Amino acid sequence: IMMIAVIIAVGVMLVASKPLARFIGAHPTVVVLCLGFLLTIGFSLLAEGFHFSVPKGYLYAAIGFSVVIEALNQLARRNMKRLESRRPLRERTAEGILRMLGKRPLLGPDDEPPEEPPEQVFEDEERYMVSGVLTLADRSIHSIMTPRADVSWIDLDDDPAVLRQQIVKAPHSFFPVCRGTLDEVIGVGRAKELIADLISVGRIRLSRLRDPIVVHESIGVLRLLETLKRSRGQLVMVTDEFGTIQGVVTPIDVFEAIAGEFPDEDEAPDIVEDGDDRWRVDGAADLHHLEQVLKTEGLVDDEEGYSTLAGYLLERFGRLPEAGDTCELNQPHATYRFKVLTIDGRRIASVEIERLPPSAPVDEEDGG
Repeated sequence: IMMIAVIIAVGVMLVASKPLARFIGAHPTVVVLCLGFLLTIGFSLLAEGFHFSVPKGYLYAAIGFSVVIEALNQLARRNMKRLESRRPLRERTAEGILRMLGKRPLLGPDDEPPEEPPEQVFEDEERYMVSGVLTLADRSIHSIMTPRADVSWIDLDDDPAVLRQQIVKAPHSFFPVCRGTLDEVIGVGRAKELIADLISVGRIRLSRLRDPIVVHESIGVLRLLETLKRSRGQLVMVTDEFGTIQGVVTPIDVFEAIAGEFPDEDEAPDIVEDGDDRWRVDGAADLHHLEQVLKTEGLVDDEEGYSTLAGYLLERFGRLPEAGDTCELNQPHATYRFKVLTIDGRRIASVEIERLPPSAPVDEEDGG
């Protein structure tokens, strides 16, 4: 009979080993609870062996209390998994990868920042590029395009000599060719072909122009990438619902959204380090790139319509600020002070950003 019992027990263990292993992996706290019960019973029997009386009521109360706590723990874990499952898989995956890259997670108002930063396995540039790829789909076209005010375009009504000088000075391969205004687009011309026409015949031959590729400003960045692939290097023009040109996008704009800005020969960098924990930033600087440089979050708001530092500050001030006005962004790990340096017309031209030790909340606006 003993042999039969042993054989049956071994068979049951072999059959139940895999399900039991999965259960232990999914519920490790239950295993700890069972081990605690065994230790409690074992110590109770050991105490009785030495003729010590252990009231059973204490044992039953301890076991019952442990069961209640574990039930609440399992309920909390189930609710947590349910809440996590409501978040998009791509968002959860991106968050996990960014955590591996050492990107600082968002902390709540009651959370304490870590005493020591985690070890950086990846270099800053590697983290910037991976972060740029993972967040690319969430960005709007406005955050990566060249805005209308900065678009270089050819006006057919201008003098040919002026056009030649404009094309030579601008480091671009393609130009929108328009008549009178940027909204009156005739086509898109390659720079070397435009120069050849102006030299040979003294005018731009419209027959050599390419049809403009136009997309709506609400299109996603991933769909825009497909359009850029079909454009064969040509620029893509972005319009609003009224057909007004809002800006242009080129493949280099998408690459800059991933790897950071690559200023042209006639451009200065948007973000310049000006000493320890201090930066001089152009008002048109992209907020995604600025967050990476400052190693913080909280500047980008997908629900708002702005994508530049100037737009963020206009939202914070609620008006066009004056030179010298300041505001602060308080984060658990640091406080960032924004000081308006120069105003160009009705545009915030340059801003000084200083990173300070974390402080108590302050007024958002200081008339400076």
